[in-house]
Amino acid sequence: MGFFSDLRDDLSQAVNELMPGEETKKQAAEDKYPSGKSSGMAVNGRVDASEEERDGGYDADLSRMLEQMDEIEVPEIVEEMPAPPAAQKEEEEKEVKEIREETRGRALEIVSEGEVAVLTGNTVINGNIAAKEDLEVRGSIVGNVEASGRLTVSGAIKGDSKAAEISVDGARIDGELRSSGKIKVGPSSVIIGNIFAESGMIAGAVRGDIDVKESLMLGSSAVVLGNIKSKSLQINKGAILEGMCSQCYSEVNPSSFFEEDMEEK
Repeated sequence: MGFFSDLRDDLSQAVNELMPGEETKKQAAEDKYPSGKSSGMAVNGRVDASEEERDGGYDADLSRMLEQMDEIEVPEIVEEMPAPPAAQKEEEEKEVKEIREETRGRALEIVSEGEVAVLTGNTVINGNIAAKEDLEVRGSIVGNVEASGRLTVSGAIKGDSKAAEISVDGARIDGELRSSGKIKVGPSSVIIGNIFAESGMIAGAVRGDIDVKESLMLGSSAVVLGNIKSKSLQINKGAILEGMCSQCYSEVNPSSFFEEDMEEK
């Protein structure tokens, strides 16, 4: 309100300096109309009604305007306060929930552009994943996984996995592993499901059948509970195998060595 008070005082001072006083106006009127008979002047030298309305009315309006300046209410500026942390957290949780609902049951495609796509250890995904290049899984996935390149797993997968090459190290997988190339299962890894590959090396625990078109090696720390099909098989000392072994992909037919004996009988 101090701004309007100062403005009013400045305007009042300016008006007093510019507008003549009562005596000055009378003297100016007498000089202009000495006979006192001109239009707009009375005999006693006072300004007529029309002159008073012009001069006195302007002064009155200006005075009223200056007086009303003190009555003007200045609106308060209200700054918009940011949402409290609790409200922000609730809004973020709502957005995350909507995203989960939108992507649930759909495949998540990861484009690595020639680099390895990595799912960190804190990542938990409920849904299928398809990678166009290499994929490294350090977190947990509940769903099927497919990679056009190499699949490296050190986390957990609950679902079937398919890739050009698969390497499992210290991981837990509940599902089928299928590779068009090589499969390597390192120590401390647990696989519950069948394994299909061109070649393989097993040093962890597998509960399921193993079907390898070429060579298969069981390391000294391997534990296999299931049947094995391969072209050649190497079992190192210390490995445990409970199941049937068949070198059905071998170029040699074992039955051919006993055809003569079968004919004699």
